[in-house]
Amino acid sequence: MGFGDLKSPAGLQVLNDYLADKSYIEGLPGVKKALGKYGPVDVEDTTGSGATDSKDDDDIDLFGSDDEEESEEAKRLREERLAQYESKKAKKPALVAKSSILLDVKPWDDETDMAKLEECVRSIQADGLVWGSSKLVPVGYGIKKLQIQCVVEDDKVGTDMLEEQITAFEDYVQSMDVAAFNKI
Repeated sequence: MGFGDLKSPAGLQVLNDYLADKSYIEGLPGVKKALGKYGPVDVEDTTGSGATDSKDDDDIDLFGSDDEEESEEAKRLREERLAQYESKKAKKPALVAKSSILLDVKPWDDETDMAKLEECVRSIQADGLVWGSSKLVPVGYGIKKLQIQCVVEDDKVGTDMLEEQITAFEDYVQSMDVAAFNKI
């Protein structure tokens, strides 16, 4: 259908006349036609007067609300599945948070027996504490510090406890620092 030039008043009038009885365009007066006029001829128009029937809306529960009572079978099945989930969860071992710590243990001077110092540090035993490798690192003027690795369970062993016990060996240890602290 050609409307002509829509910029001219005559073209706009032709378009307005054409759209005057089309009800699917908002804002224009029109006559509502039966559904069969727009689609298949044998389809019955059940749309009513345009108002929605609130009873039909209640029949469809899109969000699965629990307003209605659960059947006994559904309750039993839900409880059974919850029990299975809880038993699986209980069997699963809990994840233990561990950390790898590199300690610098400094002696008093160059005459400190470093083998005895390491022996004292390794004598510290605690649940959740595992000592690893160690090495002597030169600091200066012939003095070496002990660098020792350990793995600890975070809930059982803390760096404060380690520092307190290591510095308790006052004859060998001047101070202790945490050189590296990594979560495992």
